[in-house]
Amino acid sequence: MTTAGKWTEGNASVYFLIMEQRGSYFESELDFCPECGTVLPLPGIQDKVICPCCSFNIDVREFEKRVIHTSVTFNKIDSSSLSAEEGKEVKGPLIDRKCPRCGHEGMAYHTRQMRSADEGQTVFYTCIQCKFQEKEDS
Repeated sequence: MTTAGKWTEGNASVYFLIMEQRGSYFESELDFCPECGTVLPLPGIQDKVICPCCSFNIDVREFEKRVIHTSVTFNKIDSSSLSAEEGKEVKGPLIDRKCPRCGHEGMAYHTRQMRSADEGQTVFYTCIQCKFQEKEDS
């Protein structure tokens, strides 16, 4: 559909042409709506699959004999993110605190904001001898 016209205000005139194209704007697999590009829901027991965004619908039989393959890839563990127990030495400032596991006097500590900002921080204590770790919410 094409619409042409002229708009005039005072001594100025503007000519315009409006062209409308019906049809699909996307070329895609059945996983996506061909009208708006939204991910289509999985076929269910209904006769049609309906786009939740633009209400485009397609017959559920279009999805028959369709095979979907998925795979999961696990990333290798970064050795720099290992816990203090797996590391060689404990780092951080030392405090006079007795280890509840081995009884050694002296633990290293570090703090983290684990909860919301208006609450206290969490203090993690690590024994420098046996590497036992405990936490305390302050």
